[in-house]
Amino acid sequence: MIKSQSQILREYMDSFGAAPEVEVQPVVVAPIPQIPSTFDADAIVTISSQLNPLLADVFALYMKTKNFHWHMRGAHFRDYHLMLDEHSDQIYAITDALAERVRKIGGYTLKSIGDIARQQRIVDNDEELVAPADMLMELRDNNLILVSFMMQAHSVCEQYSDVATCSLLEVWIDEAERRAWFLSEAVAQ
Repeated sequence: MIKSQSQILREYMDSFGAAPEVEVQPVVVAPIPQIPSTFDADAIVTISSQLNPLLADVFALYMKTKNFHWHMRGAHFRDYHLMLDEHSDQIYAITDALAERVRKIGGYTLKSIGDIARQQRIVDNDEELVAPADMLMELRDNNLILVSFMMQAHSVCEQYSDVATCSLLEVWIDEAERRAWFLSEAVAQ
């Protein structure tokens, strides 16, 4: 029996325990007529409506990773601090390419911090004190949630033969899975 991507992802996510359910309000994005595109208006709106919340999630995960990087403490401070700095750089590197991809296909992208806040699905952590192991586990879970959002976007992009976006997403999925692996191993007993 061949498993679908969603079955594989569900089994993968279940191996780490239940992830929080997040309700997403779709944001309709009108196409920009003056940008030449190989995509029709429906494709532009549908793909942009997948990529913009994903971009908001990437910004949210970047900020959370930096937050935990800045507030790390304990016996493994140096190792965790440096690992989270590396992770945040990798996450931030996604933002420009993702936003520019929305523009290249003819869509509008995020415009402000408020826009990010309205579209993000990754939940913020504003706690004063978070134990180092809890920080790492939360980031692990958030990276896996990001993988699931990226896989959803990949599926939509495949429907419209958006191979360029699919290619970018495949690299970012691999990077997020690697971050989740490193974070899991860092807290392993």
